[in-house]
Amino acid sequence: HLGSMHYATSVTCVLLPYLSLLIDACLIWFVFDLFDLSKCFPSAPDLIPPGACNLLNSSTIYANNEVDLSEVDIYGFDYDYTLALYSNALNALIYNTARNFLIEHFKYPEGIRKYDYLPNFAVRGLHYDIQKGLLMKIDAFHYIQPGTVYRGLSPVPDEHVLELFGGTYHIPLQQDSGFYGKGPKVKQFMDIFSIPEMTLLAVANDFFITNDIEYDPVHLFKDVSEAIGMVHLKGYMYKWIMQDLDKFILRGEETEAVLHRLVSHGKKLFLITNSPFSFVDKGMTHMVGKDWRDFFDVVIVQADKPHFFTDCIKPFRRLDGNGDLRWEKIKSLDKGQIYKQGNLFDFLRLTGWRGSKVLYFGDHLYSDLADLMLRHGWRTAAIVPELEQETRVVSTSRYSLNLTWLQALTGLMERLQTYRDPESKQILQEWQKEREELRVMTKNMFNPQFGSIFRTCHNPTYFSRRLCRFSDVYMASLSCLLNYDLSYIFYPRRTPLQHEAPLWMDQLCTGCMKTPFLEEMSHIR
Repeated sequence: HLGSMHYATSVTCVLLPYLSLLIDACLIWFVFDLFDLSKCFPSAPDLIPPGACNLLNSSTIYANNEVDLSEVDIYGFDYDYTLALYSNALNALIYNTARNFLIEHFKYPEGIRKYDYLPNFAVRGLHYDIQKGLLMKIDAFHYIQPGTVYRGLSPVPDEHVLELFGGTYHIPLQQDSGFYGKGPKVKQFMDIFSIPEMTLLAVANDFFITNDIEYDPVHLFKDVSEAIGMVHLKGYMYKWIMQDLDKFILRGEETEAVLHRLVSHGKKLFLITNSPFSFVDKGMTHMVGKDWRDFFDVVIVQADKPHFFTDCIKPFRRLDGNGDLRWEKIKSLDKGQIYKQGNLFDFLRLTGWRGSKVLYFGDHLYSDLADLMLRHGWRTAAIVPELEQETRVVSTSRYSLNLTWLQALTGLMERLQTYRDPESKQILQEWQKEREELRVMTKNMFNPQFGSIFRTCHNPTYFSRRLCRFSDVYMASLSCLLNYDLSYIFYPRRTPLQHEAPLWMDQLCTGCMKTPFLEEMSHIR
């Protein structure tokens, strides 16, 4: 009898540490069973945690900071990829023309012409090591995400990446891209127009590597940058779009609806763009009509952002009806007139539009938004077209299942690592392998090479960090404004810090909550 009691006590002591892990695992599998039960029991989906929901809506405006639209009296806009969204066909033309410049003007090998544009190779926000010729994704803490480093069109093995960077994945601050994404050794590609440039860099690197031709990656970077620049400076992009507005400009009627709604509610509007007036006039006439200037109180073209926001040297010049420069001194910015160049300091002096009553929309976090938020206290809104594709992926049941199990598995690993017996170590190794496989699967759902533009495996990307820093709100397109009343208050979700206890159900589970109020607010459109 005493022997039996001793045996039972010994077994209990051995199994007790695993009991909580076993309970956790049972609860996790119970949740997974609900996915199948939901087909039989209509009420089952209500039991599925928010992490398993598929209710994200790409028409939502997401808040990094609290913004009360009733306090906003003035709305400002960039033009390209803000008022005017372009089709992906434009990227292919930019790539093809720059590739031809590289061959014909810079005398690069003819073999590069065999490389067609790869529309799904690169994503926005990547970093490029100029001296090493590496395209890679970096997280918010300046660490390279393993498995996302490419030389040419081929991935670089993780062990080789460590060798190249001195045994670490960390990119030192002094080497990383500067405030505007242009560091001495590393450049960050932040705008949508840069996707063809990244692809051309990868293609040219790949040609030299596969053909065993010696080259200097620094020279290649400089030449590709100039070839891409020639497409813009010589006006090719403007010409293509103006020749076929229906092909390249998307959802122009929604831009008109947004402008009409804002003006009808007594809001003042202004436009600051780097594009020339003839190009903007053609596009806005196509989207809004020939009287499009009636919507805007101030129109500024060829502004030379980001210098427009930081320098106080260039004065405003007025354009006449033919687009020619006038010579008189600008003492006021008048409605119905077109102005060129200038600077923000004169703009503020002449308009008096300051502080949080101004909300400015743009797609480039550095050129459009950073200085306005940090130096001048304007409210800022980032246009991120990639949100449409990203929210589609996040809303799939496959993604929800992968992410829910990935988070649960990570929690189990965190608790199991305290046990040092051989069996526990073996299980931990198996779980680590499964976790890495899940990470790769989840990454590939967004982009097989680089994954989501917002996340590395678990950390926010460097792009995502900048997005949160320089924008009060962000959205897929300007038309998202149509879903909200102009007195709406955007509240950022309070997510717990690492040392804080989660209080609400959406903080306890992986994933997202239902987009608030979009169904209830559908009458606004």
